[in-house]
Amino acid sequence: MNTIREIFESARRTGRGLVLPFFTAGDPDLSTTVRLLDAAAEVGVEIAEVGIPFSDPIADGPIIAESMHEALVRGVTPSATFEALAARRDPARPATVAMVSMSIVHRMGVDAFVASAARARLAGLIVPDIDLTVAGELTARCDAANLACAYLVAPTTTGERLRRVVSQCRGFVYLLARAGVTGESSGLPEIAGQVAAIRAIDSTLPIAAGFGIATPEQVRAALEHADGAIVGSAIVRRIGAERAAHRDPVPAVREMLASLVAAGAARGARA
Repeated sequence: MNTIREIFESARRTGRGLVLPFFTAGDPDLSTTVRLLDAAAEVGVEIAEVGIPFSDPIADGPIIAESMHEALVRGVTPSATFEALAARRDPARPATVAMVSMSIVHRMGVDAFVASAARARLAGLIVPDIDLTVAGELTARCDAANLACAYLVAPTTTGERLRRVVSQCRGFVYLLARAGVTGESSGLPEIAGQVAAIRAIDSTLPIAAGFGIATPEQVRAALEHADGAIVGSAIVRRIGAERAAHRDPVPAVREMLASLVAAGAARGARA
């Protein structure tokens, strides 16, 4: 069992829901990304996502897309990201999953990319734009390296395609809480039906919901059904706001994450 699956299974046993923050690698620089991950671990985050900058992000809204553009302008590369993550004082806390375009994986080569991720002590990959007809190769390489490998399930994904996506996921399924691209939303996530459909295919595979989840209330709503709640654009926006005010973003993000993690822990208190 890979590390990500183990963390989710442990959380299930105690009834707690997990909050998975998303950070763009190199926003505002790689050393700050590392500090943000360390701060996340300090407030109880067990799994975090790091987006490897890509020039044409498939599912990202304007906030994350702009942060990736700026990181690319500053010269952030996959190799530099791996080096920074490998040099963390404790690469296992939080367990870190890279969100990466399949174009980057192809450019480096599947074997080379997975090997680099493993050397950087990443715990898994999320590939939002993979062609399911070739997903088996990447899944197999991740299995061999004991890495989680998650693919996206949209609100409109049903039938045979849903079965194919779920069958290829390792560690967890990334469920889109709403259609469209990443970004904050004022509504509560409505995911009960899609969670039930996934569980009908595989009742044991953890599910993490993202897109439009930003507040403790939205985290609690997502965790009524899913095992994890992914928060991305709200964190990236907060980092940008702190930078615009010429402040270190780490303290503000740490405070924000503490409130989100507390919302997830409250599920265990209700159980």
